Amino acid sequence: MACATKRNVFTVNDTVPSLTRKVARHEPIRILAIGSSSTEGAGASSPDHAYPAQLEDELSESWKDGVTVVNAGKGGETAVETIERLEAALKDQSFDLVIWQVGTNDAVKGVDEGAFRALLERGISAVKSSGTSLILLDQQYFPTIKDTSRYERFVQAVSTLGQERKVSVFSRYAMMQDWNNRSAEELRSMLSADGFHMSDKGYDCLADHVADAIETLVEQPVAQAPAAGATQLATAR
Repeated sequence: MACATKRNVFTVNDTVPSLTRKVARHEPIRILAIGSSSTEGAGASSPDHAYPAQLEDELSESWKDGVTVVNAGKGGETAVETIERLEAALKDQSFDLVIWQVGTNDAVKGVDEGAFRALLERGISAVKSSGTSLILLDQQYFPTIKDTSRYERFVQAVSTLGQERKVSVFSRYAMMQDWNNRSAEELRSMLSADGFHMSDKGYDCLADHVADAIETLVEQPVAQAPAAGATQLATAR
C-alpha cells in the first residue's frame, strides 16, 4: 500500500491522561506542531497539504469534536531557535499536545552533539513544566546524507532521550528509510522536486501515521504508563 511501513515507527514512553480525558468527554482539542521546514510544509503544493493541516483533517474525522492543529513550523531553524518559540507559545496559549519535529537541521548544519542533547532536554522540560503532553518527531531520512554515522547519532539521541525522559517518539527516519529499503522509487515519490523535503504524498502519509500514533496514545490506560521503550505501532496503510 502507498504509505505502508513494516518498521516500528512509534515508541510509547508515556501516557497522555489529560488528552485522553478530553477526547472521552468530546471536548475540543488543541495541538501545537512546531519545528522547521518539514512542519511548515516546504515542498507541499499549498499550506493545506503540509502535515499539520492534514493531521487536523485526520483527527477531526476520527474524533469529530473540534480539533485544531496549529502549524508553528519555520524553515531552516535549529533546535535552539525553535525552543525560544516553543517556550513563548507555551506561555501565551494552552495546548493539549505538542509535536516537536526536531534535529534534521542540527545534524546537517554541524551543531555539537552534546549541545543538541542539552537543547532537547531544555525543550522537553519546558513542555513538561507546562503540563502539556509531548511527542518528539525525529529526523527525516534522505538519500544524500553525507555523514551517516553522525546523522544517525542525532537520530539515536532523540530516541534515547525520549526513553530517559518518558516522552513518546515518532520516527520519521525509520519510516522513510523503510520506504527507501523497499524501493528507491517509492521514497522518491514521497519527496518533492528538491529530493529532500516531502511532497504532498509524503506529508499525507506522515499525517496518516502520526494520527495513528496519537490515537494509540489516547487508547493507552491512563493509570499505568507502558515500560519505557515499549514500541506500540508499526503501520501498514
